[in-house]
Amino acid sequence: MARLLRALRGLPLRQAPGRLARGCAGSGRGDTGSLTKSECSLSKTDWQKKLTPEQFYVTREKGTEEPFSGMYLNNKETGMYHCVCCDSPLFSSEKKYCSGTGWPSFSEAHGTKDSDESHTGILRRLDNSLGYPRMEVVCKQCEAHLGHVFPDGPEPTGQRFCINSVALKFKPSKP
Repeated sequence: MARLLRALRGLPLRQAPGRLARGCAGSGRGDTGSLTKSECSLSKTDWQKKLTPEQFYVTREKGTEEPFSGMYLNNKETGMYHCVCCDSPLFSSEKKYCSGTGWPSFSEAHGTKDSDESHTGILRRLDNSLGYPRMEVVCKQCEAHLGHVFPDGPEPTGQRFCINSVALKFKPSKP
């Protein structure tokens, strides 16, 4: 456990420049992707209408789905995993692997160049909710909670993005 905590402290904490308290993480940068301004700042009631109860719990209330229960855990199709809330592309199936932990795992986010995540659809945030530091992964567009990243993944990145299936929408590649 101590080794994991030391490794987590060494990971960079990434935040969006000029982040607002409400709305999209990308607000003010002209980068709204497929998300409209009205969808950016949905109220709690509007999110509850748009999402299933489990999607709302995980993405808006920072919950976690039960291990080994997610619909994408064993998905082997080629394609892209998008945010269930705003449709932003997040993870490629090319970087998905079986970690044995009970959640879909990815070695890096879509758009990562070497270790630069500035062109990805995710942000990292320090999470101390369990009394010890973990690195939370959120959608850069709508700030949906996706899961966490851990420093125990495969080489060359050494990262394991442990992502809730209900936070994702899979789009298969076109043949």
